[in-house]
Amino acid sequence: MKPYPVLRPQDRPKAVRLLCLLGGFVVTGLMACAPAQGSSTASIPTAVYRAEQDLQVKVALDDFYNLEYDRAVSEFERIEKAHPDDPFAVVHVLQATVFRELYRLNLLDTTLYAHDGFLSGKAVNGNSVVRAQVDQLTVRAVKLCDARLAKDANDVEALYVRGVVRGLKSTYIALVDKSFLAALRSAVAARRDHERVLQIDPKYVDAKTVVGAHNYVVGSLPMPAKVLAGIAGLGGNRKRGLEYLQQASKDGRESSADARVALALFLRREGRYDEATGVVESLTKQYPRNFLFFLEHCNLLKDGGKGPEAVGCYQKLLDGAKAAQFANPHVEFAAFGMAESLRGQKDYEGALKQYEFTASISSGQLSLRQRAELASGEIYDVLRKRDQALIQYQAVIAQDNSSAQAEIARKLLREPYRPQ
Repeated sequence: MKPYPVLRPQDRPKAVRLLCLLGGFVVTGLMACAPAQGSSTASIPTAVYRAEQDLQVKVALDDFYNLEYDRAVSEFERIEKAHPDDPFAVVHVLQATVFRELYRLNLLDTTLYAHDGFLSGKAVNGNSVVRAQVDQLTVRAVKLCDARLAKDANDVEALYVRGVVRGLKSTYIALVDKSFLAALRSAVAARRDHERVLQIDPKYVDAKTVVGAHNYVVGSLPMPAKVLAGIAGLGGNRKRGLEYLQQASKDGRESSADARVALALFLRREGRYDEATGVVESLTKQYPRNFLFFLEHCNLLKDGGKGPEAVGCYQKLLDGAKAAQFANPHVEFAAFGMAESLRGQKDYEGALKQYEFTASISSGQLSLRQRAELASGEIYDVLRKRDQALIQYQAVIAQDNSSAQAEIARKLLREPYRPQ
């Protein structure tokens, strides 16, 4: 008899991080899990409200994906008032409300989730009014879906929307509250709703976005964690996950953009940078005011080892932000990416300038400021400016002495950083 698999300590951060991606938060914050009408010709729409048929919805969704959140929320709320009993209308308001808050809190950049530190980070100070709105909209949308399912247990639209609602709730509580177990419960419920949709109507392609993402994530877990996930009823297959996302990217309706975001993230993880770049470029062309999509393009160039091209991309992004090309851009992310690229090319003075700019933005994400300050200290050590390095390390600790960056800074206070 084989021994029961044990999750090694070194595997736990990776396993937890990947399991946390199982919500609507799969895809590290960019994915909206937008609701959409099924693509099956066998599915007959029963609600009056439909994104395909309502120009107002198309306009609102365009604003949403271009990060024009205030305008999108206002438009969705106006539409919802005209269709108060349709769960699709309610969940659009929920979606825009959740992601407007996440963007305000600087929680929608993929690089924040590439490090284990975000798992141990503190809950952020979300807006209490928004929290109440999220709770109210969640309860209302689920209630509307449950009422339809009570009449017809095979109502694929109600199942689909309920899964989206649960995914959005998972996104919110994972990123804002850092309540990962609660988020995972909602994520699992979302997946099961969408798997049921595909059982009833295999042509309902939009449901493959969440199911595909879940398959990839679980399929990427270390074997012991994968076995434990299987015991909990969560199977996974990386290849199938990518296939589902490719199908949803191509044939999905509203969820096509979300599927492309997830697909690009996972292709990036696979080291397939050119393919991921092609996917992201399709998003930047469709949504030219979305700062995050352009940022992801630059990140892919950086991670793909194209340092000079990445620097040019980040500079273009920063110039575009100055020229008001984007809606409410968070330029600190672009500055940090440029700093990392310049550092990789040993342009330490240039990197230091961008790190210090990143750290100077007080409204930026705390963990990003700490990473920038820590990197600045390391650069000062490389330049043999120990006094300035010590100041940076002390600043990291002063902001949050319990963070992963603070732990590294304490070590570097004792012994100067030296590049490998």
